[in-house]
Amino acid sequence: MTTTDGKADETTEIRRKRLRYHSWHRGTKELDLVLGQFAAKYLPDMTVAELDLYEAIVNENEHDIYAWLARREAPPPEHDNHIMKMILDFRITL
Repeated sequence: MTTTDGKADETTEIRRKRLRYHSWHRGTKELDLVLGQFAAKYLPDMTVAELDLYEAIVNENEHDIYAWLARREAPPPEHDNHIMKMILDFRITL
């Protein structure tokens, strides 16, 4: 079975693994570190609705995400939610 976005149905756990991988492989080291560590910490406990919000954010252009994280631009209204606030407040550990 295929969903409206063309992806085959997947379990929530497979979705978490896919999002975790996508978070660690954004194309820039800065986003890899922030989103990768954020995903490692928070994805396991996210609800399906929260996964939807997170997935919408990480599917955005990496330059836009970086501008939001650097606080050069405010996130657009569709991403102004508690997951974005969690990402903005998240601090990486080295």
